[in-house]
Amino acid sequence: MGVGGRTRPRRVVVVGASLAGLFAAAASGAAGTSVTVLERDELPDVPEARSGVPQGRQPHVFLYRGLLAVEQLLPGLRAELLAAGAVPIDSGDLAWLGEFGWAPGGRREFEVLSATRPLFEQLVLRRVRALPGVHVRDGTKVDFVGRGDGDAPWSVRLTDGSTLDADLVVDASGRASRLPTWLSAMGLGPATTSELDARIGYATRVYAVRSERVRPAGLVLQQTPEAPAGALALPVEGGRWLIGAIGSGERRPPRDTAGFCDFLDGLRDGAISEVVRTAEPLGDVVVHRQTANRRHHYERLRDWPEGLIVVGDALCAFNPVYGQGVTVAACEALLLQHALVRGLRRGDERRLLRGFGKVIALPWAIATGEDRRYLATAGRLSPAHDVLDRWTRELARLSAHGDELAQASVSRVYHLMASPLLLFRPGLLAAALRARLRGYGPSTPRPQIVDPAPAQP
Repeated sequence: MGVGGRTRPRRVVVVGASLAGLFAAAASGAAGTSVTVLERDELPDVPEARSGVPQGRQPHVFLYRGLLAVEQLLPGLRAELLAAGAVPIDSGDLAWLGEFGWAPGGRREFEVLSATRPLFEQLVLRRVRALPGVHVRDGTKVDFVGRGDGDAPWSVRLTDGSTLDADLVVDASGRASRLPTWLSAMGLGPATTSELDARIGYATRVYAVRSERVRPAGLVLQQTPEAPAGALALPVEGGRWLIGAIGSGERRPPRDTAGFCDFLDGLRDGAISEVVRTAEPLGDVVVHRQTANRRHHYERLRDWPEGLIVVGDALCAFNPVYGQGVTVAACEALLLQHALVRGLRRGDERRLLRGFGKVIALPWAIATGEDRRYLATAGRLSPAHDVLDRWTRELARLSAHGDELAQASVSRVYHLMASPLLLFRPGLLAAALRARLRGYGPSTPRPQIVDPAPAQP
C-alpha cells in the first residue's frame, strides 16, 4: 500500500516478546499490518517470571508518562491492571528518604501502579495476542536476520532452519540483542556505543505485610554516594509486598536470607526493617546485577538499511532502578505507530531512530547522571549535564526542607511529564537564593512508618 511515495509494510516481524516487542507489535497491528512476534522463551499462561526477563522478580513502578503511553497503545489496560490487583499509589504518598532527608508527604503528585512485572507482562501479552493480524510464536529462536530475496527485503532465519519473509523487522530482543553481529555480516556498522556501569545490584524478597499497620503507601530509602546502600518496600497484587535492597560495588546486597536481613538492618534508617518485622516472608531472596546503562547509537549510521527498526533495551538499556525502560519502550512504540499509519518513505527508519533518541535523551541523562556519582573513574560530565546534576541536587535539598514547588517540579521531570527546563523556573531560582542567604529552614520530619501492635487482651 502506498500514497504519495509512502508505503505501509505488509509483513512485520518482531524479534522478542519483551514488553518493548509487545508494544511494537501493538503499534504495528494498529497500522493494519500482519505481525509475527518471535520469542525464544516458552511464554507462561499465568503471571510467572521467566529467564528472558532477568529483572522480572524485582520491584517495578511504572512512571506516569509510561502509563499514559501504554493506555494509548492498549486502551483499557489500566482498568485491567487494577482489576487484577495492581495497587494505585499517589507518588506524593510515598515515604521517601533522599540524600538530604525525608521528602514532604501528603501532597498529590502522579499516580503510579505497583504490580509485579509478570502480571503486567501477562496482561499486555493477552491483549496483544487478541489483536487482529498479530501472531505470537513462543519457543522460537531467531538464528539470523539478513537481506531477503525477491520481493521480500528481509529474511528471518530460525534455528530450526525455516525462514520468514518480512518487509519490516523490529529488533526487541533486549540486552542480548545480536543485531551488531547481523549488521556486521551485512557489511554495516559498527555503531558507536555509550556505556556506564556503576555495578549496582538488587536483592528482593516477597512478604505478606500487615498493610493496615504500615502508614505510607510505600517506602524508598534512596542510596547516595555517602550511603551507597538503600531499599524500597512496595505493595503489589495479592496482598503482598516486595522488599528490595539496593547497593553498589562492594555494598551490593547478598542472596542469602540472613545477609539480606542484616543488609536492611544496616541501612541509614530503620524504616524498611520496621516493615519487615511486621511481615511474613513468602519466598527466597532473588538477586539481579545486570544494571549497566548501555546505548547503541544506530541513528549515527549513515547507511542504515530500510525496513529495520530497533526498540527497547536492544537500543538503549537503563539501570532498572529508575523505572524508565518500560516508559521509553511505550513512547517508542507510539512513534512507530504514527509512522506506520502514515506510511514509510525512504529514510524514515533512520528518522525514527533519531526520534527514539529524543525520547531516550532525558531518562539517559537522569540514569547516567545518578549512576556516575558512584564511580570514581566515570569521567567528566559535559558542562550542561554538570549544571543539571548540581542543580537537581540543590532542588532535592530544598524539597527536604519543605519546598513544595521544588518537589513538584522534580517529580514532573522524573515522570517524563516536563522538560528539564522546568527545573529552572524563576520561582525555584528565587527559592534557592533565599535559602542560601537566610538558611534552608527546618527539614521535613521523619514520618511514622508502622503503627504499634495492639495490646493483647
